[in-house]
Amino acid sequence: MSKITVFLPDGRSREVDEGATLASIVKQLSSSLKKRAVAGELNGKLVDLSHMVCHNDHIRIVELDSEEGIQVLRHSAAHLLAQAVKRLFGNIPLGVGPVIKDGFYYDMDLPRPLTPDDLVQLQKEMERLAAENLPIQREVVSKAEAKKWFEEVGDQLKLELLKDVPENEEISLYRQGEFVDLCRGPHVPSTSWIKHVQLLHVAGAYWRGNSDNAMLQRVYGTAFPSKIALEEHLHMLEEAKKRDHRKLGKQLELFGFSEDAPGMPLFFPKGMQVRNKLEAFWREAHERAEYVEVKTPIMMNQRVWERSGHWAHYHENMYFSTIDEQAFALKPMSCPGAMLVYNSRRRSYRELPLRYGELGLVHRHEASGALNGLLRVRSFTQDDAHIFLRPAQIKTEIHRIIDLIDAVYKVFGFSYEVELSTRPENSMGSDELWNQSIAALREVLVERGQQFAINEGDGAFYGPKIDFHVSDAIGRSWQCGTIQLDFQMPEKFGCVYINEANEKETPVVLHRVIFGSVERFLAILIEHYAGAFPLWLAPVQVKVLPIADKHVSYAQKVKRMLQEKGCRVEVDERAEKMGLKIREAEQEKVPFMMIVGDDEVSNRNVSLRQRGKKNLGSMTIEEVLGEIGDFRRPNKSEK
Repeated sequence: MSKITVFLPDGRSREVDEGATLASIVKQLSSSLKKRAVAGELNGKLVDLSHMVCHNDHIRIVELDSEEGIQVLRHSAAHLLAQAVKRLFGNIPLGVGPVIKDGFYYDMDLPRPLTPDDLVQLQKEMERLAAENLPIQREVVSKAEAKKWFEEVGDQLKLELLKDVPENEEISLYRQGEFVDLCRGPHVPSTSWIKHVQLLHVAGAYWRGNSDNAMLQRVYGTAFPSKIALEEHLHMLEEAKKRDHRKLGKQLELFGFSEDAPGMPLFFPKGMQVRNKLEAFWREAHERAEYVEVKTPIMMNQRVWERSGHWAHYHENMYFSTIDEQAFALKPMSCPGAMLVYNSRRRSYRELPLRYGELGLVHRHEASGALNGLLRVRSFTQDDAHIFLRPAQIKTEIHRIIDLIDAVYKVFGFSYEVELSTRPENSMGSDELWNQSIAALREVLVERGQQFAINEGDGAFYGPKIDFHVSDAIGRSWQCGTIQLDFQMPEKFGCVYINEANEKETPVVLHRVIFGSVERFLAILIEHYAGAFPLWLAPVQVKVLPIADKHVSYAQKVKRMLQEKGCRVEVDERAEKMGLKIREAEQEKVPFMMIVGDDEVSNRNVSLRQRGKKNLGSMTIEEVLGEIGDFRRPNKSEK
């Protein structure tokens, strides 16, 4: 048999038989690799191991415990779920079953709502299918052949998907036992690889995301390469439920929502305490970093949004109004307003970099089904900054921004990962400017020795960006900070400065957020701290607990002494047992409790108790202040 040459990831070449598949090459490379290999990469494209290689192909084997391997596993688990559903419910129409973050789902048109017991039965059926070790095979067919198959099984949803496929496009079907699905793949070699799966819950979902279509049932699940990894993930999910900011927001009386203003949060007094401290912290940090704060209009004329590009590229997410027969829009971003502030007078090169900071209220339309507590809202405050500078100042300024972001995140105990997001399809500007912008951002990250991933096509429509993903206390990742480089908008708004030669030049703009939005960052903090804010952020920092009515007067005196030091303090005057008062203060996650009774009144001190800990003993107010520290600012020892 004649030989062909393929190339491995390290550049080495290897001779294999003509007609060899990736699976056969795996056997040649390593006997142990066969136990780990689930797919392959062929000339940069992920494919099944059954895929045949050609002369001079570049190949890479994808192992089960790699990020790509886990994605393949979860995709196959979605197919296994669909097969289990058909075995239990017959030939019901199936929608789509993609991989999502940390799992998968499958949409299905079932004759009745699924119950928790149904999920248990489906999981057992999936386990039986995995034990059958059914080969998962790819078949390439014509559109007519695919249509015939799904007509025979009566799957109208798949037939609708096929309508969107061009007549001459290659269609792949995947078969495992009696089950066949329309799919691009790749998939694991057989069902026996899908051992560690957990179905999670069921939700409603409109077919193809359109509320005019039928409501389907969406079954969510997850899959992992090992039992230990699955158990760790399920433990994290349980912990996440306890930390759900929506539940804690209600329990701690921080915020809520009304049907009369969907997606627009109501902040209660305690929530405003936390929010105000966050915003004050932001202002102090930016003043030290030589930013100046501005405030721009919440609503502006249509021509502003046409000039900025939002009217063409962001129209569907905006809210509109007509005033004096002119079209206006609520701002979805603060960028155009910053341009107007810059253009309010003549600018010199000596003023640059000019750093504008703004806590700007913005409105963006989100589908009702996408709303999620404070994490996804329609009205929120962005901690924006727009920095006007010369091209030669770009790298130095990005270094400064990253230093500021790093310092802010450290206060909250956040580590972070970085992504460089490149040009999206719906964008404006020349290739040259985009390439120049991406190169500048990349150079800064490389200079800092910062590891980063490339997020292709996820930049803003006007420029590439660096995204910062913080990791919370239970290991979840949240996208917060962003640095965006923009050559487009200052030019569109006619922003100029006078250079050394008394000539006009257009500045570059860096758009930047650190929190992302105050609301979203607050949601992340609630879940990160499980509602137990550090002292400086806690809405109530101290509760004074008098043992009896005769101790209330002294408790109020203690309260006034603490308030003079900037403490947010309450007195629980109720005639309740001390055990109940302590328990409720713990449930409210108050950092410190001060118990006062006969001994404390006579000795002019308090009995100090810390949240989640035992009594710290009797102390004078002065000693308490030394123990607790500054009420107003972050304590480096407490995160």
